[in-house]
Amino acid sequence: MENKGLIKEIIMADAPEITVLNGAVRLVQAPDGFRTCLDSVMLAAACPAKAGQRVLDLGCGVGGAMFSLASRVADVHVTGVELLADVVAIARDNAALNGFDDRSAVICDDICQYRVSEPTARFDHVMCNPPFMEGGKHLRSPKEGKAIAHGGAGENVSVKHWIDCAFHNMKPGGSISVIHRADTMDKIMQAFGRRFGAVEITPLWPKAGVDAKRVIIRARKDRKSPAVLRAGVVLHRDDGTYTAEADKILRDAAPLYADAT
Repeated sequence: MENKGLIKEIIMADAPEITVLNGAVRLVQAPDGFRTCLDSVMLAAACPAKAGQRVLDLGCGVGGAMFSLASRVADVHVTGVELLADVVAIARDNAALNGFDDRSAVICDDICQYRVSEPTARFDHVMCNPPFMEGGKHLRSPKEGKAIAHGGAGENVSVKHWIDCAFHNMKPGGSISVIHRADTMDKIMQAFGRRFGAVEITPLWPKAGVDAKRVIIRARKDRKSPAVLRAGVVLHRDDGTYTAEADKILRDAAPLYADAT
């Protein structure tokens, strides 16, 4: 059965447009490359940003996560960093499409190089959805957009580069929220090292009794608190429809955590 209203696709003249959060956010998609999906909305739901704070979205694509967050949290300012210039242009158009021009920015840069110029410019929160395949360890797509979306910009880029970028660009005590494959948890934790603490791991179960394929991992810079394994979210019922908990997040923009209001 379909879950209408969650991610609705409308075919435009030259590019697809989708809506998320029950139509609250409109997103023109890149013809090639990463497409906004459930992962982007769940990532935005995990970020504990408050009104007036500044959030950095690394590898923002066309803005699925950052604009979902901007829709949920009034007066939050979102900045996206994206490598592909054509995708940056689409993300900027999506900001205008949703009326977020005054509290968003999209920067064309490489996450391996991006650093804010002054400590006072660092962000309260960082969120990211790194490529699920490491560079050089899978068959690259001949289309540049898809190749970068799936495996990053180069053969030596790993999830650690994304965590390093987040660390250098966030304030002390700031949070990082990452969504990734469940089998990369060890690499993410290793990349955190002693720089992050208060780690929270939230499995996303496809159905009850089925192994998690995705996890959301949050942590705080310069904290020493022990890690916590959350109960997680079951996404689908046996008939394929979303559970009530998932539906509230994906349709009604409910936060994933109590502190992500």
